[in-house]
Amino acid sequence: MTDPELWEEELTTIWNQLGKIPNDDFIEKIKLHTDKISDDHPAIADFERACAYDSTGFEKQAEPLYRSALGLGLAGLRRRRARIQLASTLRNNGKFYESIEILREEKENYSDELDDAVNAFLALSLSSANNDKEALSLVLESLSAHLPRYNKSVYNYSKKLIK
Repeated sequence: MTDPELWEEELTTIWNQLGKIPNDDFIEKIKLHTDKISDDHPAIADFERACAYDSTGFEKQAEPLYRSALGLGLAGLRRRRARIQLASTLRNNGKFYESIEILREEKENYSDELDDAVNAFLALSLSSANNDKEALSLVLESLSAHLPRYNKSVYNYSKKLIK
């Protein structure tokens, strides 16, 4: 295995090429790079491969890799990202209710800098499942924390939408 910091730095360099090189080339670079750690860190390797597929519009190929990464014990911020991204992929693949279930669990059991992302993707999934009032409530809840004024009012209104 390579030095973890160097590996992460090289990974960032590859990710910076997204949209600048053909998608097939990008995916291949991610595959080759993750091969370097796949024996020692298979969860991270599967996660990064899933991200590559997902970011290039191949959600069907991403879904099993996200599931594998999580099943292999992906931890930390990558675990949270994998759950959010899997839920988004599931929504894109028409599996709205599984997406909602995953994101509700994340919202209830974890809190970090990705809370607003959880709300955003949960709102998208809820809207896809024709639950627009709850979706709007979540968006307003997240937005309320960033307003210079009226944040308490917007937050309270967000909660009234679903009562």
